Amino acid sequence: MHSTGTATQPAPASAETPAAHIEEPHGDAGRHARRFGLPVATALVMGNIIGGGIFLLPASIAPYGTVSLVAFVVLTVGAVALALVFGRLAARDPRTGGPYVYAREAFGDFAGFLAAWSYWITTWVSNAALAVAAVGYLDVLIPVTGHRWTACLAALTLQWLPALANFAGTRYVGAVQLVSTVLKFVPLLLVAVGGLFFFDPSRLGPFNAGGHSAIGAVSASAALLLFSYLGVESAAVSAGEVRDARRNVGRATVIGTAGAALVYLLGTLSVFGTVPHERLVASAAPFSDAVNTMFGGSWGGTAVALAALVSMTGCLNGWTLLSAQTPYAAARDGLFPSAFTRRRRGVPTVGVGVTVVLASLLTVYNYCSGSGKVFEILVLVTTFTATVPYLLAAAAQIFHLVAGRPEAVDKGRLVRDSVITAVAAVFSVWLMAGAGYAAVYQGVLFLFAGIIVYAVMAGRRRRKQAPAVEVP
Repeated sequence: MHSTGTATQPAPASAETPAAHIEEPHGDAGRHARRFGLPVATALVMGNIIGGGIFLLPASIAPYGTVSLVAFVVLTVGAVALALVFGRLAARDPRTGGPYVYAREAFGDFAGFLAAWSYWITTWVSNAALAVAAVGYLDVLIPVTGHRWTACLAALTLQWLPALANFAGTRYVGAVQLVSTVLKFVPLLLVAVGGLFFFDPSRLGPFNAGGHSAIGAVSASAALLLFSYLGVESAAVSAGEVRDARRNVGRATVIGTAGAALVYLLGTLSVFGTVPHERLVASAAPFSDAVNTMFGGSWGGTAVALAALVSMTGCLNGWTLLSAQTPYAAARDGLFPSAFTRRRRGVPTVGVGVTVVLASLLTVYNYCSGSGKVFEILVLVTTFTATVPYLLAAAAQIFHLVAGRPEAVDKGRLVRDSVITAVAAVFSVWLMAGAGYAAVYQGVLFLFAGIIVYAVMAGRRRRKQAPAVEVP
């Protein structure tokens, strides 16, 4: 990976970033705790990106019309820019924690905490959203959506099974991730490539079906589509578990994001061109509907539904690990409760347990609310919370580019990195705006709750550091 003069150096040791933290300790390493190589790290990125989102979002964005395909292209450019930024930052500081580590090293404890807190919210809210999306495909195999509580129980089961795999250790997490990533590509490529042969332009529907302005429609649909690209930071967040992280994290991030983007663009275009627009808007399993339209009958749709469940389970498996890694890194620095540092077989078990409980409670709450758009509500909240650490990571890279010594940096490389980072930063701000007032409102409430937690943790650290005062 090419990088600037400052980005190729390890993070300097300081009071806030002790040198001992540069390499992740593996005191519990063993046959259940193994570091990931480039193939598994790439599978982790692709597996977390290509999860539930691609299987349900074509129906979610269909009400905006084919203008949402433009949003997909714009989103892909932004996602690749973010992937390149994460690769540069990981080469500079290959520790577990991703955006948290980069924000804290550049701007201090409070920025690092905001990155960790908002990213943690993103992981468990997105787990709830993925489980809700998976229920739609499970219903193709086993009717579960006839009653609200049956669907809720199915969503909870789909969340807890990957959590149990995580408790078994990183060895099993990596194995599940690799197998599920390979299996999911068969039906995805079937629709993405095969669907082009059944493409009918008359099924696309209107260009701008929602009545918004073109820019507004692109922004709104991109906010939903971002959920499909959550995971570009997966290898960076788990950098401490990746062999030769300075080199492999960047490669895995770019390869995984580019591969996922290609499958996304072809798959969405094929679904739009095979399923009639009015049917797609109301679909709960658009890829199954696309295969049924291509080959007739229902066997194809059933096979795709099964593959979608495998894909979503693998995605939940990877996201459950990521949900524990960021609070683990923050807890080691005293910014999260110390319980989050407990590990077993390479997995921060307390983080996994707390995350799955919170995601389960959120799932129950949303099903109890009676909303018919549980998935869309959860997706837009994750859009806002995800862009906070993304923006802080981009800002950290801007900081390093500006703070570096110009005379020691290749000018062409500096310009290239500056343009890429600027695209990633503008992209993150644009997505915040596209999330909508309701999502921003709920997301800000989540962030403000975190400020209280930070105040408590910072006060406890200050008390421990203060010298004892003798009382006469």
